[in-house]
Amino acid sequence: MSETRAPAGAHGEPGRYEIRLRGHLDARWAGWFEGLTVAHASDGTTTLSGPVADQAALHGLLRKVRDLGLPLISVTQVDAAQADGPDGSTHTDQ
Repeated sequence: MSETRAPAGAHGEPGRYEIRLRGHLDARWAGWFEGLTVAHASDGTTTLSGPVADQAALHGLLRKVRDLGLPLISVTQVDAAQADGPDGSTHTDQ
């Protein structure tokens, strides 16, 4: 039998995600992404990372990204052990 991974939120726990954007998100918008860490990388990208309650919340975050007009590079579900943030980034306090 093959092992199947449960989707985010399936057991009452939020999934952890990294949302990578082209461009640096201005600090004034960090409050819009409450609960997520905002990291600016030296390559000119921004990574939003942290827990996301469920798929509806993930879609809500993606709508906010769209509304800001920053190009979306990737959305990745990560294990909690991998969710420390990209190397070489500067974290904005929340």
